[in-house]
Amino acid sequence: MVEEVLSALQVRTGGHYIDGTTGEGGHSLAILGAVSPPPHLLCLDVDAEALEAAGNRMMEYGGNATMRQASYSDVAEVAEEAGFLHPDGMLLDLGLSSLQLDKGERGFSFRQEALLDMRFDPSQSLTAGDIVNGYREVELADIIYRYGEERRSRRIARAIVGSRPVGTTTQLAEIVTNSVGRRRGRIHPATKTFQAIRIAVNDELSNIQRGLEGAVDTLGAKGRLAVIAYHSIEDRIVKNALRFMASSCICPPSVPQCVCGHVPTVRIVNRRVIKPSTQEVRSNARSRSARLRVAERLQIQAI
Repeated sequence: MVEEVLSALQVRTGGHYIDGTTGEGGHSLAILGAVSPPPHLLCLDVDAEALEAAGNRMMEYGGNATMRQASYSDVAEVAEEAGFLHPDGMLLDLGLSSLQLDKGERGFSFRQEALLDMRFDPSQSLTAGDIVNGYREVELADIIYRYGEERRSRRIARAIVGSRPVGTTTQLAEIVTNSVGRRRGRIHPATKTFQAIRIAVNDELSNIQRGLEGAVDTLGAKGRLAVIAYHSIEDRIVKNALRFMASSCICPPSVPQCVCGHVPTVRIVNRRVIKPSTQEVRSNARSRSARLRVAERLQIQAI
């Protein structure tokens, strides 16, 4: 959704922007190339390998691109350290990068055999293997249900525990498939389980909430925040968080008169979620579930 992102951010010459989830740098390159001379861009990612690949792609922009290995959930602190306080725009693309999916040894995909890893940051200790082989059955079922929205979570968790030790991605995918039945549509039976475990490994949902709050605190007045989510759980968090920040009153419906004193900090730019075009979905099947929401900062608070 490159064109939609550029339109949302309103990139301008001399502006300062942050790509909080740089990945291999596709959106970053588009932001830098949107205007001439290019804007200043701070690129964040917890994945050192992806960040290095992105940096190599952006070498032609020299000092206009600043690279930092960091989570977007820490954007307020990192932006201050890098001199990007009150930027004109920020992008959070919450999906996996192609590099992570296509590198089988990272353990994100069930299509290639690898150890159960799934860490965005290889330096962290918790892996997918720790969760699959160490968590109690009830804990596994809860993760698969809450983060994968998988209604057969108990059956899957029971099968996983009964098959321990589980060593590889393909082994886990086969266990899930055998427990729920073979594919009936275009979605693989193990997709939701792998999604859930990946989210748990990287604490992704907590990071989204922290990242949104940090992003809004960091943006300058009229700065734009563009967020792309790829599944309903993420998108629900983004939608509810932005609605809360845009509300002038958060009192319960039972309170007849507003007493909360809540002050809105953003304006919702697109009331209806923005989806990829039919043409983009045809050329990039991975984009089909993308959902873009955009908000504009109303005022600056002290950080």
